[in-house]
Amino acid sequence: MAGKPVPAVRVQAEDFDVAAEVERIRAGRTDIGAIVTFSGLCRDEAGSLAALELEHYPGMAEAEIARVADEATERWPLLAVTVLHRHGKVRPGENIVLVIAASPHRQAAFEAASFLMDYLKSRAPFWKKEHRADGAPGDWVAAKDSDEQALDRWR
Repeated sequence: MAGKPVPAVRVQAEDFDVAAEVERIRAGRTDIGAIVTFSGLCRDEAGSLAALELEHYPGMAEAEIARVADEATERWPLLAVTVLHRHGKVRPGENIVLVIAASPHRQAAFEAASFLMDYLKSRAPFWKKEHRADGAPGDWVAAKDSDEQALDRWR
């Protein structure tokens, strides 16, 4: 393996193409044995949600995600890492987040992707507000204890 990869981290309002992002990693490479992807989508919460609005501090969110993605490259023998996270209003069925971990072997790719998602769910500096389908005021989404518990396994 030729050194630790530099993770690709983007926080953007625009949607993304999962297949194009995977191809960006694998194009012309023969050293990758496994690519694990996780794409998170906005749910409609049984028809009650019109949109989820995600806010962040530009620059800070990217730096913190890059720090954790870099930690993943220290923990596992990764060849490439991509983390994309959207901000702004995201409607049900749309992409919110994408994590891609590429490694010579599947176990490292699975574990790294899981580690990154556990971090994103519990600690990434994003704030989420619900926009209700019925027009009622939406709530800010609180962190779940189960997300914190999932992150504990990596400590």
